[in-house]
Formats: sequence, C-alpha cells, structure tokens
Amino acid sequence: MYRSHTCGELRESDINKMVTLSGWVQTIRDKGFVIWVDLRDRYGITQLVFDEDRSFSVLLEQARSLGREFVIQVSGNVIERASKNPNIPTGTIEILVTELIVLNESLLPPFTIEDKTDGGEDIRMKYRYLDIRRNPVKNNLIFRSKVAMEVRKYLSEQGFIEVETPYLIKSTPEGARDFVVPSRMNKGQFYALPQSPQTFKQLLMVGGMDKYFQIVKCFRDEDLRADRQPEFTQIDCEMAFVGQEDILNAFEGLTKHLLKEIKGVDYTNAFPRMTYDDAMATYGNDKPDIRFGMEFGELNAVTQHKDFGVFNKAELVIGIAVPEANSYTRKEIDKLVDWVKRPQVGALGMIYSRCNDDGTYKSSVDKFYDQDDLAKWAGITGAKPGDLICVLSGDKNRVRTQLSALRMELAERLGLRDPEEFAPLWIVDFPLLELDEETGHYHAMHHPFTSPKPGQLGLLDSDPGAVKANAYDLVLNGNEIGGGSIRIHDKDLQSTMFKHLGFTPEEAKAQFGFLMDAFQYGAPPHGGIAFGLDRLVAILGGQETIRDFIAFPKNNSGRDVMIDAPAPIDEEQLKELNLKLDL
Repeated sequence: MYRSHTCGELRESDINKMVTLSGWVQTIRDKGFVIWVDLRDRYGITQLVFDEDRSFSVLLEQARSLGREFVIQVSGNVIERASKNPNIPTGTIEILVTELIVLNESLLPPFTIEDKTDGGEDIRMKYRYLDIRRNPVKNNLIFRSKVAMEVRKYLSEQGFIEVETPYLIKSTPEGARDFVVPSRMNKGQFYALPQSPQTFKQLLMVGGMDKYFQIVKCFRDEDLRADRQPEFTQIDCEMAFVGQEDILNAFEGLTKHLLKEIKGVDYTNAFPRMTYDDAMATYGNDKPDIRFGMEFGELNAVTQHKDFGVFNKAELVIGIAVPEANSYTRKEIDKLVDWVKRPQVGALGMIYSRCNDDGTYKSSVDKFYDQDDLAKWAGITGAKPGDLICVLSGDKNRVRTQLSALRMELAERLGLRDPEEFAPLWIVDFPLLELDEETGHYHAMHHPFTSPKPGQLGLLDSDPGAVKANAYDLVLNGNEIGGGSIRIHDKDLQSTMFKHLGFTPEEAKAQFGFLMDAFQYGAPPHGGIAFGLDRLVAILGGQETIRDFIAFPKNNSGRDVMIDAPAPIDEEQLKELNLKLDL
C-alpha cells in the first residue's frame, strides 16, 4: 500500500493517527535543525516535518537530499501544526515523518510547478505532463470531467442511449477539409476521420434508436485559433419523431441542468429566441452576447442627404450607444478609430458623438449635423446623457461585422462581459443556403441534410437564397455552444437538395448512396443537435480558450510540441501504404 490517505484528506480529527502518504515534493524549507517538506498529489498538499529532537538524523539527511518533484512515500504521525495555514484544508496539521522512501527522483523541472508559474505557454505545452500537475490545469481537467458526467447523467435519465460510431469512415463534403488515413489493405484508397457523426446518427434513427447521444471526438483540418483545435469533442445527439420545438425544449433542459449543477445558477425562464435576420441586424453576428446592450441603430434616414459624402455614399450607416463613455478623451477615441482601421476589422474610420450630461451633443461632424440631427442619432441608438455614440458606415454586410467587432471590444474594455453571468439565446430561422460570391454557387449553411422550413420547398427553384432552414443554434455569452437542425428524411427531398447544391446524381450516389438507400426503408422524421464540449466547458469555467480544458492540446499550427507530431514516416511505411511523397 503506497498510501493510507491522500495529501488533501487529513484534518485535526486525525491527530495521533499513523498514516502513509505518497506524492511529489512541492517545496523544501531547511532551517538547519528542522526541515519542512510540502507533499503534493492531485487532492492537495500536506506539510511534512523532520526535526533534530523528534527525528532520526538519517531522516534529516534523507530529507536534505530531496529535490523538487521527487516522488516519495512517507509514514508518520499526524500532529497539530504549530504555525497554521488557513489557505489550505490541511493547514492545521502536519506529519512528523518516521519513514521516508524515495520512489523516483526528478530532474529540475523547466518551470515552477506553481499556480503562478514562470513558464511560458510554449514551454508548458512541451512539458504538458508537468503542467498538468499545476492546480489551474488540474482543476480545469477535473471540471471538464464533472461537466461530461453531468451530461451523461442528464441524458441517460431522459432515456437517451449512448452509442459509439466509427472513426474510420468515408470522406464526404461537410464544409471543412477532412483528415485522411491511407488503407494498407485497400491499395490507393483512404479513410477519413469524421468531422461529425452526422450520417451515422441519422442511420441510427433509421435503425430505431430514437434517442441517441455520444461524447465523441471529431476532426477538421482547418486553420486554428483560441477556440478551435484540429480534434475536438462534441456532445452529439439525435432524436426521432420530433420537430424543432421538441429539440429546443429537450436541450434547453440539458443546458439548465448544467448551469444549476455546475455553476449553481437556477435559470427557470425559457431561453429567449431570436431569428438569424434579427441577430444580424441588431448585433451584426449570429451569436450575439446579450449580457449587455449596445444594440445597433440604423441611421441612414437621419444621416444621409446632409452633404456628408461618407454617409451619403454608404449602403448602411449604423451606430451603437456606449454606456457612460462620453468621458473618453480625444486620445482614447483616436485609439478606437485606429482599432477599427486594423486589417482584422477593416473599417475606413469612425464617427462619434458625445451625449453630454446637460442634454447637448458634441460630434466629430458638427460641421454637417446640428443638435436636432444628433438628438435623432441618440433616439435611434438609445443613447442617454453620459453615453458615447460610435458610428460606422459602408457595405451593409461588412459594416455590420465591423461594428459587431467594435461592440465586443468596447464591452471587454468596459468590463461588461462578466464570466459569472450567463445569458443563453436560441438563434432560429437560418438561411438554408449561402451564396459563394466567388463561384456564384450556393452551398449549405449548415450541412446538406438540413431540412427547409415547412412550406418553403418551392422557393428552392425561384429564390433559393430566401429559403429558411429548420435549423437552430444555442448561443451562450456570445459563443455558439450548440447547433443542429431537423433533418431531411425523405429520399426525393434529399435528392432535390443535392441537386441545388451542385451534385450530379452520380456524385450524390457515390458520396451518400448508403444514406439514400437507408431512407427507402422507413426513415422516421428526426433531428438533433451537437454541443461543442470544449467550448461549453471553457465558458462554464469562465475562460476564453478551450486549450486550457484539453489535456494534450495542439498549438496554433496544429502541432503537438510535446510528442513532436505530425512527423515524417519512414520509407518502409510509405511503401506498405503504396504512397509516394511529392514535396
């Protein structure tokens, strides 16, 4: 037995017990006549004590030979700690060591294994197994496990069955690049790693598994950022004999359960709903953060035809009222102007109007707009005395995206994005199809299996861009945490959809013939949703990046710097796989 107790378990009630602990050496404090060692494991820290009066001299010498991160086993008596530490649960006791065994020595770690470490992200990713010993990373992984357990608990209690689906599948177009895997046994042919279990969960509905879920790895070969990894985890769910309302109610219930069990937030109201068109017009994106205001006000009617050419030539003039920001200095406003001009945002500039406390206005375009005009700006944007109105103009779609970015930046600067406040929102009525301006062709906004809204099928021929999808996204604090749709379950309708997406009948059969064949054997109406577990956990954990909640993440180049992957394979493996590199 390596331990009778963990390093976070012992309390004053255990005084005078003989115990055995095992763990890693966190710190050593040598005062000559007494040595204290902090011993750490996953559960906490316990102080060990060796002293001249109560310990054998050999034990003191053993203790002096210890180094940071040595793995040791100690036995001893639990005693009351003279200098108590109220910051840790075991801070009232310590172990007077009677036996010390070094289980494994350690090199000096490349960074300190402390909550506030001196290691940068690159070095911590290279030695991730050491980083995991730190409380912030360890606690994030424990937190993730708790969320996953609550998901399984809730869905199981609702009658869902967890079913595993394959990782080696057929490459199908789902919007991103596939990772492909050569097959040794089938020369010249390749598997693909699934971007999602989409077709398999639909086949499970055909198979009669009417409530399915799976916490599953998915893979997409795409550019990375803080909330994206080449391999990520979904809470994948599907239900048969349901409509959109059934799905929304079921997974609103799951989200409320997680908020209550994980964060202690008892969200009893129904989640608000917003159409895609309203979200784009009001917030400039389809995943708005509604924890704060700054809704868009369209100003064309009160800004154009006033001899100000910038606004007169614009397709759209829009503004937001920034709360209690009229005290911004000219230098601070100039910095905002520079911020919106950055290539990542792309605006040509920004107009502003201060809403003074006395009800007057002072703008950067006073030459063109009088007090009555500026009062109309305030009325449309909802600005109050003390606010600052920020206005952008230009192409309709582009300027909405730009103002959305500015809105989020200002909210961050003003501290309006409280990580402990949760504002869920359903976005519904997405466009079914999206026009690719470069090719002039339509592609599925979600995926090819999404059903159009009832009664809109006829528009596919006459006005495909106007067709709404029977699809929905769940947004939490400005992040899409889940998305899904009611699926097409009719073979003829699915064939029509493939046709409008540019598939020839032969291409559709080659890619999805197995699904079309299955639909001929009594496919039930069905739909589902997939939550991004990594992102959901990060939001519930009050952090921005999903990497903090993944045990062994990739960096922004898609590399695992710890194991140095991806890596070349040798010539023999290439021959076995019938591959030849052309670099």
